[in-house]
Amino acid sequence: MAGCTLQRFGDDDGPRFRLLRLQLWAADPGKCSRRSRHHRGATLMAAVPAVGRFDSDLLWQKAQAALARGQLQEARQVLTAYKALGRGGGIHVHLLAGQIALIEDRVRDGDRDVLDGARVSPDDPQALAAVTGMLLQLGENVAALECLDRPILAGCEDPLLLMQLAAHRRRLQQHAEGLVLLDKAKSLGCDDAALRYMRGEALLHSGRLEEAEAELASCLADAPERGRVAVPLVGLRRQTPGRNYLAALDAGTRMAPPGTSDQVAFEFARYKTLEDLGRDDEAWQALVRGNQLMHARLPERLRRPQPLSDRFLEAWPAVGRDPAPAAEPGPQPIFIIGMPRSGTTLLERMLGNHSQVAAAGELMDFVLQLHWTADTRNLTGQAFMSRLPGLDHGELGRRYLAQTRWYGRGKAFFIDKQPPNWMWAAAIHRALPRAPILNLVRDPMDVCFSHWRTYFGESCAYSYDFQTLAGVYHDYRRAMAQWHRSMPGAILDVPYEQLVHDPDATLRKVFDFCGLAWEPGCADITRNAAPSATPSAAQVRSSLHTRGFGEWRRYESQLQSLADAIAAGGEIGSRNEGRSTSGS
Repeated sequence: MAGCTLQRFGDDDGPRFRLLRLQLWAADPGKCSRRSRHHRGATLMAAVPAVGRFDSDLLWQKAQAALARGQLQEARQVLTAYKALGRGGGIHVHLLAGQIALIEDRVRDGDRDVLDGARVSPDDPQALAAVTGMLLQLGENVAALECLDRPILAGCEDPLLLMQLAAHRRRLQQHAEGLVLLDKAKSLGCDDAALRYMRGEALLHSGRLEEAEAELASCLADAPERGRVAVPLVGLRRQTPGRNYLAALDAGTRMAPPGTSDQVAFEFARYKTLEDLGRDDEAWQALVRGNQLMHARLPERLRRPQPLSDRFLEAWPAVGRDPAPAAEPGPQPIFIIGMPRSGTTLLERMLGNHSQVAAAGELMDFVLQLHWTADTRNLTGQAFMSRLPGLDHGELGRRYLAQTRWYGRGKAFFIDKQPPNWMWAAAIHRALPRAPILNLVRDPMDVCFSHWRTYFGESCAYSYDFQTLAGVYHDYRRAMAQWHRSMPGAILDVPYEQLVHDPDATLRKVFDFCGLAWEPGCADITRNAAPSATPSAAQVRSSLHTRGFGEWRRYESQLQSLADAIAAGGEIGSRNEGRSTSGS
């Protein structure tokens, strides 16, 4: 993601093809990994490579170890060795060449290499999982789907591989298909805490909240030091004096290694629980600790993001705007943008109730296609800025549609809800000039406090420090003001307050802007049974409410420095070295 990590794409499909780097426990691979387990006469040895399997190739193993150490030259030598052995046309060579190209920021070369790898991929489940991971990292959805739909995978009985395939399905917003794979892994006798965590999240995203709670609670009991399990668990419902997990959270906080993401997550889960119980002073202290710990463990490039430059904002009007072409046949995108936690999920659920609209989820595809078009993944670097005047926006739009139209599922429109795409609204409008862009606008203190109280991992790294958070909010406001000036009428601002207090009147404006006929009842979000994989996944299953207004006021005195930073425009550079501004 650019600058302040507003978008981190590809993090679940790292260059070493780890099996679910987030979900699988580093300390203990679990009961269905490196230990054999007998179940109905079968022996599960999921993490032990069989002879002839994709990951048993010794040169591949050597190359992956070299890349993990940052030894790019050694990986290149392995590539040469493959070719010297007459194996230059095999899948290992194509994928390794693609990995090297991406590390060197040669996106188009990497894309070509990985697509070549998909074309020569044997019917080997591990090879298909590996190539699918790289295809998704590059935004090659159609090729990834072809790999995932190969008949050989229907017979897969490797629990860890099923979990990896489920993660790929989730990346494609295919939550039901992913849950089927996780259920199959469970039926094979896998009783791993990692599987229960993944199933719990999948059940949560599917709206099966009671089952999700049972699965996540079981996972936390089996892996009591894993704070990342606690966050979705306590978010499923309001915690009460007679029914809460505070004892487990307190114990987990003591068990989690200091400074780790698990310790951070426990503090955020304790905050949510303590606030639900009305113990606001303790809740505030837990929230401060969680934010300070997370801010401290971030790498410097994420801890101190650079503000959007005037050069970046002013570059877009210089890009020529061609007359809008006639819409191509097939589903058309509707983009929902805004600050995260601004109400984008609420609008998506309402808009997704329309008979002509499919909700695709939080797609990464526009930025991934921008990477290919600009041939760089560093979208704030000099290479991108120098290529911007000659960027082929028509090709960008065509590539985006080629990889996303299948999300429409027979409807006229599909929703691409990716809040951080506010940075790229100008590129979206130039690439897809007929696509409606809806910008959610929420009170600055409401939206910034909602950031600060949410555990995002590293995906919104700016949110753990008041000054940095205010700075990104200021960048958002500057960017939107610029887009409205340079593209009048291209973006509809949708005030969150109006959406909640007068949803039908607000939706009439939204539908009219999108070219949709009015349909009554769309404001009833309980009608929408589609999956939701956002921090609001549990909340969207309940009726519309007004609790999201002014929640920060219960901590108004403690949040004064955040309010001051917002009012001052978020002066990121004014922060003193070594001084935390994450609350007190």
